[in-house]
Amino acid sequence: MPALPFPKYGIRELYLFPYYDTRERYQAETGMEPPPFNPEKPPKYWFDPEAAHSEKRSILYERVLALSEDGHVLKGSDGRPMIEPLLLKKDEAATVNIPLKLVANEPGTNQPAIPVPLRALDPDEELAFDPFAGPVVINKKLMPDGVVFSKFDRDLLLAIARKLNVNF
Repeated sequence: MPALPFPKYGIRELYLFPYYDTRERYQAETGMEPPPFNPEKPPKYWFDPEAAHSEKRSILYERVLALSEDGHVLKGSDGRPMIEPLLLKKDEAATVNIPLKLVANEPGTNQPAIPVPLRALDPDEELAFDPFAGPVVINKKLMPDGVVFSKFDRDLLLAIARKLNVNF
């Protein structure tokens, strides 16, 4: 897929599968009741509809964001978000594990969610860390210097500074 016509956009634009942040959204968008949340497994907000039909016992996804033990995106040696492969059993890949989110300390929600597989980057795209949005995708044609702040971001920060009467 070619780079989007924006200088910077969210990592979700790279997701291979839809992301369901709530059980209600999953049900509304798929028409299916989500399976019960299993607190013994990490949360998982996406599923691969083809995985259930695979003859293989496990599915290898070539690209996901590499996460630390506490769920933060890891930095590669180049300072950009790190990508790594993900191997899941086909049954796990074929289903979601969405918490109920009824209380803040729901058992099983204290572990990082399984990251969503990503499509390959277009040659005009690269990953970067945005100080406000976390990992983002940069369109190198529209932001050739790799700066994470766009003109809109700079204008917004200047407007905030003026409003707060901050000298710059």
